Amino acid sequence: MSRRAVMRAALFTGAGAAGGAVGMSKIPRLAGWDRPPLGGGYAAAADAPEVLLNPGVMVRYYVRTSEPVVAFTFDDGPGPQWTPMVLDTLDEARVPATFFMVGRHLATHEALVRGRLDRHEVGNHSWSHDDLATLDRPGVERELGRTHEEIERVTGRAPALLRPPYGHLGGSTVLAADAFGYDIALWSHQMRERRFRDDPDGQVRDIVDSVRPGSIILAHDVGKSLRLLALTRLGAMIDGLRARGFRFVTVSELAALDSGAPSPAPAH
Repeated sequence: MSRRAVMRAALFTGAGAAGGAVGMSKIPRLAGWDRPPLGGGYAAAADAPEVLLNPGVMVRYYVRTSEPVVAFTFDDGPGPQWTPMVLDTLDEARVPATFFMVGRHLATHEALVRGRLDRHEVGNHSWSHDDLATLDRPGVERELGRTHEEIERVTGRAPALLRPPYGHLGGSTVLAADAFGYDIALWSHQMRERRFRDDPDGQVRDIVDSVRPGSIILAHDVGKSLRLLALTRLGAMIDGLRARGFRFVTVSELAALDSGAPSPAPAH
């Protein structure tokens, strides 16, 4: 049984009684979940220099630049419900974006995106959307390897970026990213569908008003229907950012503009 399955079983079957006896905050410690393995496993990244291929893996939340540029990213696709709508909106606005695709979804729905990704970048978001931070390095490499091959098969281009599901990072994920020559792309801004579920225009304002030069915006083109609220207003966000003088790039294009100069963190 996987660690996640053990955790889920404990939470749903025994957590109530245990919580009453020792307090819910102590359960992870008593179960060992807060004690990562010291001898490798999913946690360690510093004890395997012999396997490293590159001097460092960049973990990027945003880019420091004075240029008014921003990168839209879309996770978890492709899927039949929303991916075509997102691509249609981006095509109409002539905006590039970065899609972090789940390998099994791409294998199932490749017809949705074949021939439609020329202006866009595709990054690796694992094969099954498992929590890579709980897998050892061979497990992470299997997840990334299958997806890497699928992306290259469908697009004709090898991915250069990894976004780990849930934004979770373990040492094994960093080592696997190094093995594939990936940098890791996270985000500085995101769609907040729950906060603005009854205020679509508020979702637009939240993105348009808070984005700064070098921001990376997280959205999803697969998931719960609440996300549709943000996606139906994608065109308005693009128009609003253009009115502020922004232009749109992929994450790799954005990374190439990094000035390296200190700057305050983007507002959330």
